[in-house]
Amino acid sequence: MVTHVPTPPSGRPALTRRADRFLAHWSLRADGPHLSGIAALVIPVTTADGTPAALKVQHLDEECAGEATALLTWAGDGAVRLLTHDPPTGTLLLERLDEHRPLSALPDTREAVDVLGALLARLTAHPAPPGVRRLGDVARGMTARLPRALRAEPDPGTRRLLRDCAAALGEVADGPGDRLLHWDLHYGNVLAAARAPWLAIDPKPLAGDPGFELLPALANRYDPSDTRRRFDALTAALGLDRERARAWTLARVLQNRLWQLEEGEAGRPRDDVRLAVGRALRAL
Repeated sequence: MVTHVPTPPSGRPALTRRADRFLAHWSLRADGPHLSGIAALVIPVTTADGTPAALKVQHLDEECAGEATALLTWAGDGAVRLLTHDPPTGTLLLERLDEHRPLSALPDTREAVDVLGALLARLTAHPAPPGVRRLGDVARGMTARLPRALRAEPDPGTRRLLRDCAAALGEVADGPGDRLLHWDLHYGNVLAAARAPWLAIDPKPLAGDPGFELLPALANRYDPSDTRRRFDALTAALGLDRERARAWTLARVLQNRLWQLEEGEAGRPRDDVRLAVGRALRAL
């Protein structure tokens, strides 16, 4: 999963003030409780013509800077529709989805994986527009950060895994791809909708190979006995070469561990899930 920088408590009032400004600017009427995420505020609203919508205000960072561009490119094909936006602030007016029905609540995890696979196939069918961050640059950054991470990694077995992940990245880095990636499509970032059974929200856009999209679907709602079936189902849904997809997924495991080591969060139980996925894929 893509990590997020938490919004400090001092940042909440700024988001609330911005939301109030855009409620007035776009003639919106709030008609539901505010939904406060890690770094964003979402308010159910109704537009002047009576259309249900959602106002999203957020602290701009490198991850979300291209969100509007991605949503405009998808134009509702597998993702929430963007109604209007304010580029300087990253404020978005989105179509209203059902926040009470996330894919994470679907009891059947196999069905949920199939939903993610179908959505990823639709989203990554679109070429990335200009200006979106590129996987090739991300890959070079990971390679440059690896030596320091290996020195910081306390566990010898994990150090070996990270070296193997880096070797897998080296095998595919010369073809980073040009598809528009969501980069954070896990079960909580898919909501039910009136016009479609499920739609993706909250992209962190990246131009690259669709194989780099698979780790959240493998690690969220983790089931070690189901890792290979999930991997096979996702690669089949997206029509991916399994070896390249495996390599890019191992690269994603490396990326996640680099973040954890740099942020001082290594050793948390949730981190072990992604490492476990990496070990399982290494064994394929």
